[in-house]
Amino acid sequence: MSFLRANTADEAVQLLAEGARPIAGGTDLVVGARQGKAPLPQNLVAIDRIAELGVIEATESHIRIGSGVTHAQLMVDPLIVDRLTGVADAAALVGSPATRNVGTVGGNIMNGSPAMDTGAPLMALGAVAELRSIEGTREVALTDLWCGPGRTTARPDELCTALLIPSPRDQIGSAYVRLEYRRAMEIAVVGAAACMALDAGVIVSIRLALTAVAPTIQEVTGLDVLIGERADDKSFAAIAELARDQAQPISDVRASDHYRRHTVGVMAQRAGHAAASRANGDLITVPVNRALGIGAAS
Repeated sequence: MSFLRANTADEAVQLLAEGARPIAGGTDLVVGARQGKAPLPQNLVAIDRIAELGVIEATESHIRIGSGVTHAQLMVDPLIVDRLTGVADAAALVGSPATRNVGTVGGNIMNGSPAMDTGAPLMALGAVAELRSIEGTREVALTDLWCGPGRTTARPDELCTALLIPSPRDQIGSAYVRLEYRRAMEIAVVGAAACMALDAGVIVSIRLALTAVAPTIQEVTGLDVLIGERADDKSFAAIAELARDQAQPISDVRASDHYRRHTVGVMAQRAGHAAASRANGDLITVPVNRALGIGAAS
C-alpha cells in the first residue's frame, strides 16, 4: 500500500488519474474497512491539508462549500447557519464530536449512503457537486450524482472539490429533521429536509428531500401544487402525504418498511413547518431536532 499527501487539488487529481483514491477524514473509508465491508484501496492520497477544499464563500450567484469542510465547521459557520440552515441542522447531527471534527461534507456526499444526513438538505437547496479531473471540471446535480446505495456517477479519476448551492432569496427557510433512537453515533432511521420561500405567508417555492427511505436520497415531486397556497396545517399535511406516498422504504434491523413510511411523513411535515417558520423570520436554533425536542430524549 502507498500513502501520499497532496498539497493542491491539481496534485490530487493527477494522483487519482494514476490510480490513487482520496482520503480526508476517513470516517467512512477506514471504518468500513475495519468492519470488513471493503478493503482499503492499495494507493491512497490524503487531501485533508488542501487549503482550497476547506473554504466556505459566497458570490452573487451561489454559496460554495469546499469538499474538505468538516461537519463541525458547517454547524457553526455564520454563513451556513444564516442562509443554509438545513445544512447546519444536518451537520450537527452527524456521528459524535470526534466524527464531526474530521469527517467532511465531500466525503459524506461521495460515500453515497441513502442514510447520510447532509444529502437531503443539500438536495432540497439545489446543490450541485463540482468534480475535477485532469481533463477539467464539471458540475453534477446531486439528483444525478447518486445512482444507488454507496454508488455515484463520478469517475474514479474525479475529485469532488466543492458543493455549489444557489444563493437563497430573502424570506426563504430550510430545515432538516430526522427520527433517531439515540443522540450520539446514530444513523438516521428516516429523515426529511425542506426548503421553502414565502411571500406574506404564501408559498412561492418549495423542495423536499428524504433520507433513508429509498436506494438514494430521494427528492419528492408534485409539490408545485402547493405554490400559491398558504403555509398552514393543510399544506403541511399535504407535504406529509406526498412524502409517504413516494417513499420506497425497506425493512431492516433498524425499522420496518411500514414504520419508515409512516414516520417519514411525520418528519417531512415537521421539516416543512420548521422551514416555513424560519422563512417567516422565527428563530429556531440549530439543530431543529434539539430545539424542538424531536427525536431521542436527552
